[in-house]
Amino acid sequence: MNSFGHRFRFTTFGESHGKALGCVVDGVPAGIKIDEQFIQDEMNRRKPGQNKFATTRKESDNIEILSGVFEGFTTGTPISMIIFNENQKSRDYSNVKDLFRPGHADFTYFHKYGIRDYRGGGRSSARETAARVAAGAIAKLLLKELNIEVQSGICEIDGIKALSHDFTNVQSSEIYALDKAVEEKQKEAILNAKNSHNSVGGVALINVKNCPVGLGEPLYFKLDSQIANAMMSINAVKAIEIGNGFDSVKTKGNENNDEIRANGFKSNHSGGMLGGISNGDEINFKVYFKPTPSIFIKQETIDIYNNEVDCELKGRHDPCVAVRGSVVAEAMTALVVADMLLLNMSSNINNIKRVYKN
Repeated sequence: MNSFGHRFRFTTFGESHGKALGCVVDGVPAGIKIDEQFIQDEMNRRKPGQNKFATTRKESDNIEILSGVFEGFTTGTPISMIIFNENQKSRDYSNVKDLFRPGHADFTYFHKYGIRDYRGGGRSSARETAARVAAGAIAKLLLKELNIEVQSGICEIDGIKALSHDFTNVQSSEIYALDKAVEEKQKEAILNAKNSHNSVGGVALINVKNCPVGLGEPLYFKLDSQIANAMMSINAVKAIEIGNGFDSVKTKGNENNDEIRANGFKSNHSGGMLGGISNGDEINFKVYFKPTPSIFIKQETIDIYNNEVDCELKGRHDPCVAVRGSVVAEAMTALVVADMLLLNMSSNINNIKRVYKN
């Protein structure tokens, strides 16, 4: 299953060490102005090799649009985009050709398919998420037409939590930190892990502003369930927390309920969704990323012949995958919201009448 979405749908293709990666985005309404520089800027936020807090793999991640756009506007036909790999070092993986790297998908892919691309994990590599960010940029251009904004930032690294959430700080931060007061400690934690050949986990906060009431298709295509689906499809994500999430189980009903007045909700413990439908408030949720499994510490494993061996990795890897992963989570959120917008158009006969009735 390499496609995501229902009405606004995208399919990705390509492998970490293959010739190229890309995506095909279908269901995009005609007439959306395509800002190619914006799409490239989104790619640049996720691309590797930008600073000492990320992998040293150098990829320009230049995006090329192959179809679906004419004279700067979408045509209503599938938009295909491609990103050529430029800096593969497949030889770095020759020593693990027959090994199952701990914490990776090697073991499960091999036993499911009977074959695997050992060069960086092939299709299971986080390199695939470059195509998701490209698709997400198209979704963001649709959302921009409706003044809907999706943003993200890092709220926790290695247990060091943000005490405030300032999305303006994210724009100038090398690690997309939400809290300038703890940013240096978070950076230090990443570098300490990197220098000790290890890795750390982190948490990203995703926020959606100006989302209208009514997005989400109960019972089995709820907005929150599809957001969870999208987030859990991202490499290294192990949990998602919507609104008050885990802390809500510690409260009483009267504390957790969001009371309502004429001008809106008095609080937002729900994270902007009720019954799987957006309630018009800001959507907020956290995405939890495990430590990058690619570390340079000797670990015990087995090979494809079930021999017990030691695994010693080479190559270039992120000491904290959550940083660049936050950009991917943001893109996937935009894709879910875009899909829900289009689905919601047919939920009420009055919506249909506004389009078709003379």
